[in-house]
Amino acid sequence: MRSLWHLLLIIALGSTVINAEWQETKEIRLKKDVTQTVIVRYDDQQRLLTFRWTLFTNGELVIHRSLDEFVAQNILSLNHKNQSLRVEFTPRGKKYGVISYLFITFKRFDFEKKEAVFELLLHDDEKKIVLKYLK
Repeated sequence: MRSLWHLLLIIALGSTVINAEWQETKEIRLKKDVTQTVIVRYDDQQRLLTFRWTLFTNGELVIHRSLDEFVAQNILSLNHKNQSLRVEFTPRGKKYGVISYLFITFKRFDFEKKEAVFELLLHDDEKKIVLKYLK
């Protein structure tokens, strides 16, 4: 009986941690070469995140992203090894504590609408980040 109680407690705590990790989630659907813009605000800072995709082939998606003036290109795959990319917002160091970041996860490709479906997951323990989605 005691081990059953411990197992239930571990399951309950584990699900709480998993659910509490993301302060915000949002699903985004994008057609090829359509840019999603996100304004990121915290403290007295405002940053601009943009991303779009340009090619989908063999279950992989080429994505271009920019945070402020820093540009990058990633290939996201529908397999679980390379399905997400992480964009860090707050700098490392004592002032900001735990780093706040956004996961951009490639969830699926809608062949009928020719859209990539993304899930955006915000991790922000200190709840300082405010996201505003523009089209």
